Amino acid sequence: MKTNYNEIPLLPGNTYHIYNHANGFENLFVRTENYHYFLKKYAEHVGSVADTFAYCLMPNHFHLLIRIRSLEQLSESLKLSESSIVSNQLSKRFSNFFSSYAQAFNKQQNRKGSLFVSNFKRKEVSDDWYFGRLAHYIHFNPVKDGFVSHPAEWPHSSFMSLLSEKPTRLLRKELMTFFGDRNAFLQAHNLEPDDQFLKIIGEWF
Repeated sequence: MKTNYNEIPLLPGNTYHIYNHANGFENLFVRTENYHYFLKKYAEHVGSVADTFAYCLMPNHFHLLIRIRSLEQLSESLKLSESSIVSNQLSKRFSNFFSSYAQAFNKQQNRKGSLFVSNFKRKEVSDDWYFGRLAHYIHFNPVKDGFVSHPAEWPHSSFMSLLSEKPTRLLRKELMTFFGDRNAFLQAHNLEPDDQFLKIIGEWF
């Protein structure tokens, strides 16, 4: 039976790949300020319930690699304790985030109707092999789609923030430790995505 990636529950302490796409052939972002506003709304709606390892915003879709905070941490912001209820509340946080962005975008662009494909996709990341390749894949998206020749050239991803020494909300230290160090992170991102991983991702999408 094919997995329904729109219905996988978001559970405390788990790591997920979150993905969504614009409706049809439309774009989610048409101006630079759209990308910034998206991240602002993401921080407002999701920042208190999830930590972010990596992200990439593309003109018509986005990728997020996140970890839901612990039940103890969530109970402070959600005021709930049952995992099933927490999962519903977490999904609602994301839904409210998408709705908030879409409303502002529609107003700016004088458009009507749904902006995102219904029900964002989410896949649990449960092993190191998938985690490392997913972080690489997310940053490599602009290269794969022909926008730039290296992840460092795309301004709307976490790549350069992870390499910077400036304060960040990203789980920079943890991600760098996973790869080994900063140089190992850079070397990994000089390579093409793993063919086996691309096949798995292709089956998901």
